Amino acid sequence: MAREGRGGPVLSLDGIATPPLRVLEDAREPSPLGQVRIQQRVIVRIAPSTRAEEERFAALRARQSTPTPQSPPYREVPHDGCVRVDNIVGVQPTRDNRLLLFMENRNVLAAELDRACAAQAFYSGFYVERASDGRLCVRRDHLQSRAGASCAMEQLTRLVPAGE
Repeated sequence: MAREGRGGPVLSLDGIATPPLRVLEDAREPSPLGQVRIQQRVIVRIAPSTRAEEERFAALRARQSTPTPQSPPYREVPHDGCVRVDNIVGVQPTRDNRLLLFMENRNVLAAELDRACAAQAFYSGFYVERASDGRLCVRRDHLQSRAGASCAMEQLTRLVPAGE
C-alpha cells in the first residue's frame, strides 16, 4: 500500500527500521578503540612504637655507666640516606623535632624532619607510599601523618651507645 508524500509515494516498508532494530546495525559497526591504564599504589602504615621498642631504646641509653647532662648516653653516626620500609617496626617522635625509627634488626635511627614540620604530628605513626625500590629515602619520600601533615626527611642517623 502506497501513500502519496512529498517527492513521491511512500512505501509502507520504509519505517520498519525502528530504534530497537537499529541496535543490530550499530553492533556491526567497528567500535572506537580505547586505552586502559592500570595503576597500583601501595601505602604502608608505620605504627607508633610499642613498649618493647621503647624499653630497647632505654636499654641503649643505660649502657653508658654514668651519663651526664653534658654527654648524652648515645651518639649519632651517619647512616645511608635510605632504609627499607619493611624493616621499620615502630616510630616515636622526640622533643627535638625528630622521629625515632625502630628497626627490625634492633637498630634505632633518628630521622630529622624538614623545618616546616612538627614531629609531634606523627604521634600515631605515619603513612608512606611504597617506592619501586621498597626504600624510604631522605629528601625523596614524604611521610604522611595521620593528622594530615606531610613531611620529608632531611637527614638520617643511627643511634649507638656512647661507649661503643
